[in-house]
Amino acid sequence: MNRVINDPDRVTEDSLAGVLAAHPDLLAATEHPRVLRRADMGGTPRVGVVTGGGSGHEPAFLGYVGPGLCDAVAIGEVFASPTAKSFHAAFREADQGRGVACLYGNYAGDNMNVKMAVKLAAKDGIRVETVVANDDCASAPPDQPENRRGVAGEIMMWKAGGALSAEGADLEQVIAVSRKAIDSTRSIGIGLSACTIPANGKPNFTIEAGTMEVGIGHHGEHGIAVLPVAPAREMAAIMLEKILADMEFGGENVAVLVSGLGATPLMELYLLYGHVDEMLRARNITPTHRFVGNYFTSLEMMGVSLTLTRLDGELDRLLRAPARSIGLTVLGS
Repeated sequence: MNRVINDPDRVTEDSLAGVLAAHPDLLAATEHPRVLRRADMGGTPRVGVVTGGGSGHEPAFLGYVGPGLCDAVAIGEVFASPTAKSFHAAFREADQGRGVACLYGNYAGDNMNVKMAVKLAAKDGIRVETVVANDDCASAPPDQPENRRGVAGEIMMWKAGGALSAEGADLEQVIAVSRKAIDSTRSIGIGLSACTIPANGKPNFTIEAGTMEVGIGHHGEHGIAVLPVAPAREMAAIMLEKILADMEFGGENVAVLVSGLGATPLMELYLLYGHVDEMLRARNITPTHRFVGNYFTSLEMMGVSLTLTRLDGELDRLLRAPARSIGLTVLGS
């Protein structure tokens, strides 16, 4: 295993030290070693926005803490949920007396630990409401949204919720727009190679050479089909077909996010985006927000994910609002 690490069992801790050293203008340590908060928490009190998840998906989740996005993050081990105590500590860091919106992905460990943390926060007098992201349309049928995973579409949820919080909205409004953002979002991924959790030292799943797994999860969860590796145009068509069959997007403006899974060259992500853009416009769907890069990864997995968000006037405005973080910076327009 050729990796840039010291101790395989301390990759998360060592990485966090580097993140804090590199971005003191954005992130600050807290009393809890697995919780980071915004460096500039001052100003008019607002609804706190918290997220959290396992390490190995960088820049998710800590990379979306900053002005116009999240206020604090709970950080788990590689591909493992943060503990309930971590989420609880993140709630305390984010709380400014107006309640906390916890926006996270639909995974069993996260669901269990967030629920426990919400109860702990209630004892502190902190009101916490939650939105659970489930944008991965390959992970369960449309009539089972409660079984779908949260993947890169969470970024749209964080952006909308964080922007409305920055405008001074109350907790109910922040929760409502965060839920609208994720309900208007669908994602799907294609994996081309496996990834290795450093502490395990070997790939935690297999993708045979010459094949690609459509609908693969960010932790190697099985997808919906294993096919021969196809040209980028065909990958784009496969992913779009699945998303557009899952939710009506016709004749509307959309936000498009193409994210690498960790090892995909940026030029290939742009190559695929070009096909997605062309195919959308051919269907009279206009990409008005375009994000291409490594936004939500899976260690060194080769592959790509596609996310589409259907926009109304409010979501369009909130996606345009200024934001600044490691993973996403929007200048505002």
